[in-house]
Amino acid sequence: MADILIIGAGGVGRVVAHKCAQQAEIFSNITLASRTESKCVQIAAEVKEKTGRTIQTASVDADKVPELVALIRRVKPFMVINVALPYQDLTIMDACLETGVHYLDTANYEPLDEAKFEYSWQWAYQERFKNAGLMALLGSGFDPGVTNVYCAHAVKHHFDHVETVDILDCNGGDHGYAFATNFNPEINIREVTSNGRYFENGKWIETRPMQFKRAFNFEQVGEKNMYLLYHEEMESLAQNLPGVKRLRFWMTFGEAYLKHLEVFRNIGLDSIEPIMFEGREIVPIQFLKALLPDPASLGPRTKGKTNIGCIVTGSKDGGELFTRYIYNICDHEACYAETYAQGVSYTTGVPAMIGAKQMITGTWMQAGVWNMEQLDPDPFMRDLNACGLPWVDVPYKPLDDISPQT
Repeated sequence: MADILIIGAGGVGRVVAHKCAQQAEIFSNITLASRTESKCVQIAAEVKEKTGRTIQTASVDADKVPELVALIRRVKPFMVINVALPYQDLTIMDACLETGVHYLDTANYEPLDEAKFEYSWQWAYQERFKNAGLMALLGSGFDPGVTNVYCAHAVKHHFDHVETVDILDCNGGDHGYAFATNFNPEINIREVTSNGRYFENGKWIETRPMQFKRAFNFEQVGEKNMYLLYHEEMESLAQNLPGVKRLRFWMTFGEAYLKHLEVFRNIGLDSIEPIMFEGREIVPIQFLKALLPDPASLGPRTKGKTNIGCIVTGSKDGGELFTRYIYNICDHEACYAETYAQGVSYTTGVPAMIGAKQMITGTWMQAGVWNMEQLDPDPFMRDLNACGLPWVDVPYKPLDDISPQT
C-alpha cells in the first residue's frame, strides 16, 4: 500500500524492519538506512530469511539534512520511520518537510550537548507540518507510545475523569553481563542519572536521581525495586489528560546496575562535557558507550520477561474513584526467535510499525504534530493484540504514596 524509509539499524530498527516486512499488504517497499550500511545489510539478510521479502539498504548521516533529503528524494517514501538517535529528530523532521513526506519517531528530541529531553522543540513544528499537509507522530514506541495509548484507552472505555496515572516499566531480563544497557548506553545513562520529576496538582516536583523507590510484584517477573524517574510521556499526558492530579513514572533496576552507575558517576564517566585526552577531545560518556556491549547484541543472551503498564485511577459519571491496570508482558526469548532482537527493542519496534500502519491506512492520518494519546486508541490496541504485544486490562488498587529510599 505504501513505501517506507526506516532510518536507524540498531535493535529497534531491526524489529521495525522485520515487523513491517511481515505486513506486505501495508508496507509495499521497505528501505533501511543507517550511517553504517553493513548493519542494514545484515538486517536485510535476516528479514529475507524470516519473511522471504527483500528490503533495500542505504547509507545516510542523519545529522545532515542534505544527505537525508537526497536519500528521501531517491527512495520517494510515503513516510519516514525514525528509529535513529533522539539527537537526530529535528534534522529528520526538517528533511521530511523539505521533501513532503510524513514522519514518525519513538523518542523525543534531546540536544547532544545538554542532558535534557522534552517535546517543546518538536511541538514547535506543529504549524509547519499542518501547513504542509503532513503528519508527524511523536513517541510511537512503548514508553512513550503504548503507555500513552493505554491512558487514552482508559479514558475512552473506563473514565470520564482521570485522577492519577502511574507508569510502571519492569525489565526482568538477564543478559549475563556485569553491566549492559538495553538501549543506547549514552541515552540510557543520561536519562537515569538526571534528576527525576513528577507532576502533582498542576506543577512539576523535582527529585534527586533514585531518591524514591518502592517494591512492586510484577506478574510473571516477581517482586522488583522500582525507582521514580522523569519520562517524556508525562509531559504530553499532563497537557492531554484534562484535570489529572498526579503523573508518575517508575522503572526497575537491579542492585548491580545501580552500583556500576554509582561508580561511573563518581569517576565522571557519565559526563557529557568534553575533556582532553592525549591531545584530543573526547566526551566521557561516549567513551563509556564504546566500552559497553552493543544493545543490539543482547538478543541471543537475554532471558526473562518485561512487564510494562499503567495504573490509572479515576471516576465515571461523578461516582467513586476506581482503578484499572493495563499492561503487557513480553518474553525476551520469544522476541529473539521472531526478530533476532531482545524484548526491549521488540516492545519499541512493534508500536513503531503499528503507528506507521495507522498513518498509511488513513486511520490516524491528519496534518500536524501529534502525541499518541490524542488519537483514537481502539485500532492501535487491536493491532497490539494482533502483532505480538497483547495487553491485559483489569481492576486494580491505586499505587499508594511514595517515600524516600533508605
